[in-house]
Amino acid sequence: MTTYEYIKAMDFDRAWLNFELDLPLAPGKNGQPNPFYISRPGNPINELADAILAPFFRPPKFFFSGHRGCGKSTELLHILSHADIHKKFWPINFSIREETDIVDLDFHDVLLAIGSQMYRKYRKNGGEIPERLLKQLNSWKGKVEQEVKTVLSGQSSYEFGGSLDAFFLNAGMKMKLEPKTRIELRQVFEKDITGLIDVINMIAAAIYAKEKRIPLILIDDMDKPDLNKATAIFHDRREIMMQPNCAIIYTVSSALFYSKEFDAIRDQAIFLPNINLHPCQEPERHIIEGYDAMRHFAHVRMDQSLIDSQALEDAITYSGGVFREMARIMRSAIGCARRRKAVKINQNDIEWAATEIRNEYRRILDKNDLAYLKKIQEHNRLEYNDRLRPLLQLLAILEYRDSENWCDVHPVLKRLVNEQ
Repeated sequence: MTTYEYIKAMDFDRAWLNFELDLPLAPGKNGQPNPFYISRPGNPINELADAILAPFFRPPKFFFSGHRGCGKSTELLHILSHADIHKKFWPINFSIREETDIVDLDFHDVLLAIGSQMYRKYRKNGGEIPERLLKQLNSWKGKVEQEVKTVLSGQSSYEFGGSLDAFFLNAGMKMKLEPKTRIELRQVFEKDITGLIDVINMIAAAIYAKEKRIPLILIDDMDKPDLNKATAIFHDRREIMMQPNCAIIYTVSSALFYSKEFDAIRDQAIFLPNINLHPCQEPERHIIEGYDAMRHFAHVRMDQSLIDSQALEDAITYSGGVFREMARIMRSAIGCARRRKAVKINQNDIEWAATEIRNEYRRILDKNDLAYLKKIQEHNRLEYNDRLRPLLQLLAILEYRDSENWCDVHPVLKRLVNEQ
């Protein structure tokens, strides 16, 4: 796969690529921010960076969340562009998707992924394992393999490979792709969870001894599992997840922030809100900084000549200050303009994109949902209700933050809500 070039589009073909919804915005080779990165007003990621760099007795753990499409993955990658963080830490960024099945995620899987990723990256970068540590890791590996064979009544088809390198690679693949082996490995690790933690800490100590920097693990996509799995990992097993002797930023399901179990992580929690486009209960009053940020989001990806200025303003308004929604609207509008064989996106293209999104919601929102959304539109209050959490996760309701948290209906839904 070729390296993606982050260049401004001068035509619709390139613009279509630049508004790809899952386009990763990794920092440049010299640690410079990605050309498409947008610094949001009052960015909470600065709070997270400051907290990471603050003095600590034990390597810190943070729980990073935000609603779907708000830019969590982008901000995690942006942390890697901080020179001071590289001076203090040896960073590793990975998606939990690469290591296990996120539909069936368990705390054992996460711990194995942390140890495996540290070991594999260290070895890939030419790191040598000290002889004493090598013996300890091989001893642990042998115990795990023997336990697995014992649990499986001596079946020999479940081999992990002769070397440690092969073990960490193959164990992760089996956890991801083979449900039966995943269950058996979890049983083995459950018998000696301290052994798995010790392995993680031994690898972290070896990295620190060589690099003189503490490993910093940034785990993306851990916000994807449902609330029950998030609770099982971060509430029920919180103390275990705090044990690795390295700094960790866990991404966490936003649903956990709207449950009583949030108390388990509240001291180290950072929430990334959407971009404020208007003040609470003043939808007609535009916040200049918010519109500027979203306008910049579009202009670094696509030349201004490809879209009417009012069409862009409409797209921003309909996005609700959610970067992923903005990209989605722009991509749909680009497709509409291309089919018209036009050279510029106009307001009708944006309206068509907004209508497409609204029609998707028509299929899934019932009358009670719409009645609740109408109340949200009227008072903008963020307060507990059984319908709040699922509608937030659907992005039917969008959360914002001034001095206090508040919320509003997704702008594309206002026409649907007003029909009630």
